[in-house]
Amino acid sequence: MTKLAFGAHPFLLGFDQLERLVERTAKSGNDSYPPFNIEQSSEHAFRISLAVAGFSEDDLSITLEDRQLVIRGRQPEEDSGRIFLHRGIAGRQFQKAFVLAEGVDVAGATTENGLLHIDLKRSVPEAVIQTINISSSK
Repeated sequence: MTKLAFGAHPFLLGFDQLERLVERTAKSGNDSYPPFNIEQSSEHAFRISLAVAGFSEDDLSITLEDRQLVIRGRQPEEDSGRIFLHRGIAGRQFQKAFVLAEGVDVAGATTENGLLHIDLKRSVPEAVIQTINISSSK
């Protein structure tokens, strides 16, 4: 028996792009650094919060690349001669990616108490009913 790919199912027409998004998300890995939360703040709003202690706003970048929200953090190299006896605060560079559904937009981003908050909002499309006329092929 042949297994159909998600986008190849006969009742799901035009969903091949969704299948590519799922594959791309799976390939991005599941690195747990930095830790993050995703919460629903209202019926049509979400917030992603990342723990970015030690990163300044200049060390962080947020981009939207083909419906993929990408958050990157990179701290400049330190040459201050500091000697750590224990270094438990991670300051390594990172990249986190989240695929956003069509109609989900970034409303803004803020930092507060070592957390980076990215607010998302979903626009609710109006219901559209379209009648298709049937013509004879004579």
